[in-house]
Formats: sequence, C-alpha cells, structure tokens
Amino acid sequence: MLLEAIYHRPKQNWAYAYDGNTLHIRIRTKKNDVELVEAVVGDKYAWEHTMETIPMALLSSDALFDYWEIAYVPPFRRLRYAFRLTSGKETIVLTDRGFAKELPDNSNSFFDFPYINPIDVFTPPAWVKDAVFYQIFPERFANGDPSINPENTEEWGGEPTPKNFFGGDLQGVIDHLDHIAELGINAVYFTPVFEATTNHKYDTEDYLKIDRHFGTNEKMKELVELCHARGIRVLLDAVFNHAGRTFPPFVDALEKGQYSSYADWFHVREWPLQVIDRIPTYETFAFEPMMPKLNTEHPEVKEYLFKVARYWIEEIGIDGWRLDVANEVDHQFWREFRKTVKDVNPEAYILGEIWHDSIAWLQGDQFDAVMNYPFTNAVLDFFGHQTLETTEFADAISAQLAAYPQQVTETAFNLLDSHDTPRLLTVCGDNVEAMKLAALFQLTYPGVPCIYYGDEVGINGEGDPDCRKCMVWEPEEQNVSLLQFYQQVIALRHKHGALRSSDIRFLHAGAKDSGTLVYERRDGEERILIALNARGKDASATVKADGAWVSLLDESLELKADKAGELTFKLPAYGYQIWRLKA
Repeated sequence: MLLEAIYHRPKQNWAYAYDGNTLHIRIRTKKNDVELVEAVVGDKYAWEHTMETIPMALLSSDALFDYWEIAYVPPFRRLRYAFRLTSGKETIVLTDRGFAKELPDNSNSFFDFPYINPIDVFTPPAWVKDAVFYQIFPERFANGDPSINPENTEEWGGEPTPKNFFGGDLQGVIDHLDHIAELGINAVYFTPVFEATTNHKYDTEDYLKIDRHFGTNEKMKELVELCHARGIRVLLDAVFNHAGRTFPPFVDALEKGQYSSYADWFHVREWPLQVIDRIPTYETFAFEPMMPKLNTEHPEVKEYLFKVARYWIEEIGIDGWRLDVANEVDHQFWREFRKTVKDVNPEAYILGEIWHDSIAWLQGDQFDAVMNYPFTNAVLDFFGHQTLETTEFADAISAQLAAYPQQVTETAFNLLDSHDTPRLLTVCGDNVEAMKLAALFQLTYPGVPCIYYGDEVGINGEGDPDCRKCMVWEPEEQNVSLLQFYQQVIALRHKHGALRSSDIRFLHAGAKDSGTLVYERRDGEERILIALNARGKDASATVKADGAWVSLLDESLELKADKAGELTFKLPAYGYQIWRLKA
C-alpha cells in the first residue's frame, strides 16, 4: 500500500455529523491500492463494551484516489475510531498518531469525534433538496409595464450591450408565471432588483428600495405572494461586497473626503477618492470605480446590511439570499449574517457566489450552499467543449462528491450558465442534442439544478453582454421540442426521489472518444439507470445490472439483463435512455 496516499482528518468532509445522531467517517487511499477498509469504532468511555469493526463502502473514485465511507450512529453521540486497511496479505492500521502494524490495545491514540452537539450540525433548509431553480435577469425577462421604462428604452429583442435597456420589470415576471410553473420550476433566483443606475443593478444605490424601472416594493411583495401561491420560492441577490457610485454614503465620502461620517464605510488607500491611471484610490470590485468595496467589519455597515437582510425576508417574504462576490467578504460578517437571517427564517436559503473549492464557507456557520462552478466546468468540458474524455469527466465528478459533506452535495447550486457566462447552447456549439445531454446530467445529478432563463427555448449567446439577451416569448421563435424536453426531465426529477438523492454511482465510463456514460441513481428501493452518448457517432455500453427495467421515457419499453447479469444499451449519436428497475 502507498502510505503517502492514505489521508484522513477528523473534521470538515472527512468526519462530520450528517444529522443529530449520525456520523459520516471517510478515508482516502490510492486508487485500486486497497481491497478492504474497516473502521474500528466505539465509545471512548466504554470502549470494551462498545467497540466493533465495520467494513467501509467505496464512496467514489477519481483519477488518483479511492474514497471510503461509513455512516454510523454512535450509541452516545460520540465516537473514537481507527482504520484497518488490507491489501493482499498486508494489513496496516491508521490512528491519530499515524500508522501501525497492529491495532493498539489502548484506544487513547485513536481519532476522536468528541460529541455531536445539535447546534453544530450543518442542516441546510430541507426544501432546497427538492428545488429546481430558474435564474431571471429582470431587465431582459419581460416588459410588463411600459409606463416605467427607462429613457431611451430599445425595442424588445434587440442586441444587448453593457449599457442599453429593454424595459424588463417585475410585472413582466408576474405576467409569465404560468410559463415558469409549467416548466416545473419551484424556486426563482433574481439578479439584483434594488435601485441602481445600470441594467444589471450590481451597483446598488438603495438596498431598501426596488429599482423604479422594475416596479415598487409593493410590486415585489405581490410577486413573492403570487410565487408562493404556486409553490415557488424566491431568492434575491445581495450585493454586500460593494455598493454603487450613487450609494448615498459613498456620495457623502466623495464630497467631504476623510471628514465624512461615512469615511470608514469604505476601504480608502488615499484621499481624495479619485481614479489615478485607471486605479481608484479606494478598494472596489475588481478595478471598477463605480463599485466601491464596503468595509463589512465596520459596525455601522454591518448594522445597515443586516437591516437589509431582515427587511426583505420579514416585510416582503423572500425565501433567501444569493451573495455576490461572497469570498471577498470577511468570514465573520457572514457568520453574523447567517445568524441574522436564520433568526428571522430558519428555512431561508443562503447561497454564496464562489467559483472554487468552498469548504471554508460550508461548515454550517456561514452559507447553506455555493454556486457549484467546479461541477459546471466539468459538465461543460465534457458535453460542450468536449475537451474531457468520459473517464476524466467521471473522475472530476467523483472528486467533487468526496470533497464535501453529504448535506452540502444535496443542496449545492448546480448551474450550467448564468448572466456571467456564455449560454449553454453556445458552449455546445449550438448543438441542441449535446445541450440536452448536459441538461439531462444536471437534472439527474445530486444537488439543486438551476436553469438560466431562456435556455429552455433555445436562446444562445456568448459571454456578457450577449448572454443577457431578451427572453423570446413568440412561440414560433421558440424551440418547442427543447422546451418539452426540459418539462419532461424536470417532471421526472420531481416524481422520482432517486433523481434527487445523494446516491450516484458510475457504472460505465467509456473508452477514449466513445462518449458513453452510464450511472445509477438510488433512493431506498428505487433504482434508476441513465445511459447517454455524448459524442456524434453511434455507440453502445454494457454494465452489470440484474433484473428487469422499464423506460421512464416510454413505459411500453422494457429491458432485461442477460444470463450473465448484464445490460447493453445501444445509443445513437447524442442519444440517451432512462430506465427504472421494476418492483
């Protein structure tokens, strides 16, 4: 065994409480290096009477490592444990003090999970596990009230630029709630809706007021109530890393300099506030002068932003916040923000925008989830850019499954495009069939899928501003078959718990250039197989799977394992199949 590859740490994703009674314990080994991993567990105060040895299951495997796991309910909410690893005739033991040839007689050297304190258990809102989100960029969704259009509003459907307006508003969303509901959506995420000068509204002027070109606070409340009546939750965008150039405290600091009562609300390197050689003398988002960075350590800034966080939940009824540029704000602010929000609504969803590994924010004291861009990148590289082989894709996804606690995986925000990225259809080279496969994987994968408005009807577009096109509402200009595909797969996700569970197993990752992938989803007795071919030529895939299976796409079709206990799927170019094990 390669000892250097073996890793465990008694915290984070390696040892954690899944709920008030259950612990998940994991260990990593070199891929295909260890045949058996056992956890030796017991209560530290009654070791002789409680000690037992439990085989660990293989959670996932990536290109380099195997990840093993047990879910264990200790009798007294605490656990002392060690690992016994076997490969051929070789057996080693791993304790908190390192490797040993035999299990020590004294368990004092073992790893220790001191106690499952319920307040420390990371428990994201339960409703999120069953959510399918829809992201709306309000200025481009629908113009429902032309009387509040900005000056120089352009004709709907024109070419988007960084600065033009088309008149999208909250009434436009209300007018099209039928479309959202019929798609199968039960949660909506809005990019910023507060008073600001731009079309994207990430330069906030007033955090307590809906932008006048979108509507009013009362209109937002009406929208939230109408969504709730349809079983749709509402998430708003909190831009707390930075404000806008017209934010009154910043205006005051511009006018009065260091003598402003708001001078300490911002990170100022040099007075006066100005731009020298394209670099502001104050901290900003990137180097954007119109987005001054807020000092979230300042008591008055915190008081103001926490007031904002409470107001929209208490008075308007929103169901949570998406946090812009979340990783550039201090951790302590987010800890206090979480307490503020959860005191008002314990079921509110707190979603951070982070583009990389996010374990530091996902310990139960800050966010419920992050925007899962590592997942996004893997899916786009395999289905869209086609720069990943099937095995590389399966490895990347498997590494993600091991990187976080299970409850994080269950509520991760899995997007394939957004207002910040090229459209999914464009990434797929305008190949609708390839796009369908990417969406199919997204909608049959653990976590919370989010669809960017218009993807379902075939809108394409490069990066900002092209990804922010006006929504297409004319039926003759929509891709109706693509819309029906989204409706069908979303409906399957809602109907079958296995498609929402955290249990996913890759059964087949095709040879180089084949593009074939078969994976299984489980929830209790329910078992579902998804087979797909992500490349442009016919292929087949064979997996071990006993029993008789019925197609979820055409229930008149059945498939039975052969005498060897194998199923073979014949897959046309960009084809897919979904099968459920017959009871």
